[in-house]
Amino acid sequence: MTTDPALAHPNLGRPAILLMALACGVIVANLYYAQTLIDVIGPEIGMSAAMAGLITTLTQLGYGLGLFLIVPVADLFENRRIVLGSIIVTVIACLAVAASQGPTSFLVASILTGVGATGAQVLVPLASHLAAPERQGRVVGTVMSGLLFGIMLARPVANFLAGSFGWRSIFILSAIAMALIGVALLLLCPQRHPRGAMRYSQALASTFSQLRQHRVVRMRAFYQSMMFAAFNLFWTAAPLALIREFHLGHAGIGAFALAGAGGALVAPVAGWLADRRLTRPTSLVGLAGLSVGFLLADWTVAAGSLIGFTIMAVLIDAAVQLSQITGQKLIFSIDPEARGRINAAYMTVMFVVGALGSVIGSATYEAGGWSASALAGAAIGGIATLGFLLFDRGASAPR
Repeated sequence: MTTDPALAHPNLGRPAILLMALACGVIVANLYYAQTLIDVIGPEIGMSAAMAGLITTLTQLGYGLGLFLIVPVADLFENRRIVLGSIIVTVIACLAVAASQGPTSFLVASILTGVGATGAQVLVPLASHLAAPERQGRVVGTVMSGLLFGIMLARPVANFLAGSFGWRSIFILSAIAMALIGVALLLLCPQRHPRGAMRYSQALASTFSQLRQHRVVRMRAFYQSMMFAAFNLFWTAAPLALIREFHLGHAGIGAFALAGAGGALVAPVAGWLADRRLTRPTSLVGLAGLSVGFLLADWTVAAGSLIGFTIMAVLIDAAVQLSQITGQKLIFSIDPEARGRINAAYMTVMFVVGALGSVIGSATYEAGGWSASALAGAAIGGIATLGFLLFDRGASAPR
């Protein structure tokens, strides 16, 4: 069966859009639950402190593998089926994590969790396909806001549940939530049957050729990898500043993260602006706003203003979303039949480069405190902004 989703579903209903946003958040949150609980999980399953870092590393590795191996399949097979399959994998992986009694079983399950979480990156281009062209930006923005909320809320939720019911409860509840989301998607999410007739090996081979063929994909991947690196830098160094400069505990850091998640609310606004062919000014505001946010964050911490620091967290997250949504609006407009592969190439570059932000955040904080981290974040934003001004040459023009 071959359908043109833009014609078959020109008025994708709001319940389905909100469900896809919720699904993205619930799916991607599984990447982050264990990160703040390493010191609790490690001793219980017999994992040494030296090995405990593998919990985060292997989960992220699984996600990276899924980006390359699974997301391109969205151009070959019915998309809802792929998402449901990824949810089944994630449910099994979460239950395996909860039942783990040793490090080997836990780490294997962590890899599977990361692989399954890439279902969120099939949902995003699916939402773009199902939306009417004049609403694509807003729909993608809404779905992406759900994904960012999942990232931001995962850590405080994990801390709360672990403190109240034990760390295993997090993964059991996540498995239940994922199963319910899967049933809801089965009932409410429309299908999409791609027209592509290529083989799986051909799809994989052509994934990174999208970077070579399309300049806009290269440019937007560069911008967003810089933005994601700065985002990871901030959320690595900011908790250290909250502990050492403001003397907050885990509860306070969790509240800060909850407040910072407010930056996700700008995603639908970014989509609205992109739908009105304002992608270039919106991109510039996002890129430059990142540097401004870091510089002001340095000033607020030096001034001892926790409220000001929280506002800057919202500003930085909002800047990242402005760049992300306008970028995806542009790359999804290039070739509707290759959106899965384009998104896989774009997200893989963003993920690999952006992951370095956590390393930079911890290294700069240890070297020079929050000021060093803030200046590094501002510099990253400055590099992206300079690249945009000097080399974009219409790559961010409305399409």
